Amino acid sequence: MADLETDYLIIGAGAVGLAFADTLLDEDPDCHITIVDKHAKPGGHWNDAYPFVTLHQPSATYGVNSMELCPDRVDTHGHNRGMYPLAKHAEILAYYGKLMNERMLPSGRVEYLPLTEYLGSEGHEHTVRGILSGTEKRVHVRRKLVDGTYFKTSVPSTHKPGFEIAQGTRFAIPGDLPGLWKDPANLPEHYVVLGGGKTAMDTAVWLLESGVAPERIGWVRPRDSWIFNRKLLQPAHAAIEGLIEFQLALVECAAASDSGDEMLLKLEERGVFLRIDPEVAPKMMHYAVISEGEIAMLRQIKQVYRQGRATRIEPGAIHFADARVDVPHNTLFVDCTATAVPFEAREDKRPFFEGDRITLQLVQTPFVPYSAALAAFLEANFDTDEEKNALSTPAPLTDSSDTYPYAVMMNLFSVATQSQNEKVNAFNARSRLHPTGPAVAKMMAQGDPRLAALAKVGPTIEANMPGVIKLGMAAKAIHEGA
Repeated sequence: MADLETDYLIIGAGAVGLAFADTLLDEDPDCHITIVDKHAKPGGHWNDAYPFVTLHQPSATYGVNSMELCPDRVDTHGHNRGMYPLAKHAEILAYYGKLMNERMLPSGRVEYLPLTEYLGSEGHEHTVRGILSGTEKRVHVRRKLVDGTYFKTSVPSTHKPGFEIAQGTRFAIPGDLPGLWKDPANLPEHYVVLGGGKTAMDTAVWLLESGVAPERIGWVRPRDSWIFNRKLLQPAHAAIEGLIEFQLALVECAAASDSGDEMLLKLEERGVFLRIDPEVAPKMMHYAVISEGEIAMLRQIKQVYRQGRATRIEPGAIHFADARVDVPHNTLFVDCTATAVPFEAREDKRPFFEGDRITLQLVQTPFVPYSAALAAFLEANFDTDEEKNALSTPAPLTDSSDTYPYAVMMNLFSVATQSQNEKVNAFNARSRLHPTGPAVAKMMAQGDPRLAALAKVGPTIEANMPGVIKLGMAAKAIHEGA
């Protein structure tokens, strides 16, 4: 006999699972939801993140549909000056705590089981176990299991380094850095940041803003990265012009290019993409977003090592496969090599909707919370898996300049499919998580003069679509052969 009964059992109380649950509460007022998560508090991987982390993109389209994340205002200082706010680590955790304690649990339709792991199922009977108690419970699921862990997000505090660490080496993860002040007599002489992704960028910026001279920072960057320019990705209600330029640039540059590398160079000329070193052609594209101010800061770091991934670190040296680099003996190595989304997940190809299972993925890259919320809307408003899957083809997890055009093409296909469905259009028009929907709906209701510029987007996409498809299909072949 089951210990609990529920309509939907959601694995994961992070951004994905909570965005799904939040929308489902509104779209299906009769359903009951049970959420299990290994963490002690809601927020998923944000519980494990380093304390100086912020969102990359403005907070306007992150979180859940029912609750604003940050005040609707412009930052007046720092490297995000003149742009809309990026929620900070503490704000994000407080937001999800408020969501759970002031909306979900008081609804009487949500049961939340923290510090609990999901073990598996036999038919409609699922087993979960309390991590601290060891007690197992049987959960009878009347409708569906919802897997919110597809992305298997990795952060430095839960990541196992892929290199050897010699005894006596000063080693840290980003979350350790704010505590260095506690031992002022033992501060490092030098810092080496390991990794080329956004965590490494955040860490380098934090060190610089904390007063560490650029000459005291080394950086192991096996691959440089293309990064979205945050200036063009501001909330649609305030800066629709930037989003229009972003979309026009994507299709025009794709159609005029013979490769992903050429497309991204053209997008750099249009101000859409940024790179740290103008002399190095990036090959990595992980959808990070950055400001021009941060780029200027990062360019101050001149000791950049591109000999590949580190294989061993020791006091006074970094080892690579075919090289050794000497560094000051009292160097603190900061591990930023965790991959936020393991791109091998692309091998696990499955639809969103499969009988009594929903696997939350991306409908449009990189809109993670929106994709989860849309899945909940589809679940509540359409009858068959065939209908739902037709409106939610999983977007590819591309990770390089060569394969990025494939993601662009698939996003455009997704938008075109959704635009032909009245119910989805209506959802997008009211979804806080949709990048443009509510703003465009309001503009249309008010006869906003900016609609004239927006009207150019559709015809431009249509005119350039043959070139976008040609480049996208070539990128798809690279992606699937990787």
